[in-house]
Amino acid sequence: MEKTRTISGILFDKDGTLLDYAKSWVPVNYELARIAAKGDEGLARRLLVAGGMDPDTGHVAPDTLLAAGNTVEIAEGMVAAGSPMTVVELSTLFDGLFAQSASLAVAVTDLAGFFAALHGKGYRLGVASSDNEQSIRQTARRFGFDQYLHYVAGYDSGFGIKPEPGMVLGFCAATGLDPHEVAVVGDNNHDMHMGRRAGAGLTVAVLTGTGSRESLAAASDYCLNDITELHALLPDDGAPRRVIA
Repeated sequence: MEKTRTISGILFDKDGTLLDYAKSWVPVNYELARIAAKGDEGLARRLLVAGGMDPDTGHVAPDTLLAAGNTVEIAEGMVAAGSPMTVVELSTLFDGLFAQSASLAVAVTDLAGFFAALHGKGYRLGVASSDNEQSIRQTARRFGFDQYLHYVAGYDSGFGIKPEPGMVLGFCAATGLDPHEVAVVGDNNHDMHMGRRAGAGLTVAVLTGTGSRESLAAASDYCLNDITELHALLPDDGAPRRVIA
């Protein structure tokens, strides 16, 4: 537990971490494939397979395009797999779809209470997602934890994309923390590798997304069932050295 005692800030992924991936995003994946296929059901199934999702079961394989890609990467993958639309057209449509989907997302816990408790202990808190920034902020408002966030970064926020280190370094710049004082929490290896590349003090994987203990073991310091187990991992007496007003 020694590494946990240096942590003063926590940077969360959104989908699969704060939100239950299967309940929140599998229906969206079916819709984005229909959009990319322009209603051609056979093509939509092929696009889902290309993105890493079984069209019959809805299972999304770890670290595939639909598991970890940002809007543009997903659009590029759909075009490469046969969508008749352009990357620019699909990116615009997907961003709109993802923003609308914030109202249908299913949280893994009471996020307002969860963030309030961490904020009360003095942690600096942020969300870094491969989704667009607007969708992140809409999700935070919907679930009532926006007031506890010190930082929000999407793929379009100017900090680069996962697994590059930019989002973590942006969090550090916004909060005054050093990377070794930050825990990165996510459900796939893009999150873990982002944290490692930035020099984060802790990489914490959760199993509410598309990753498994096996797929996440190499790049994570801890693998938890869900974010609620962070309370035990980061005990009060090992909490931040810098208290926030």
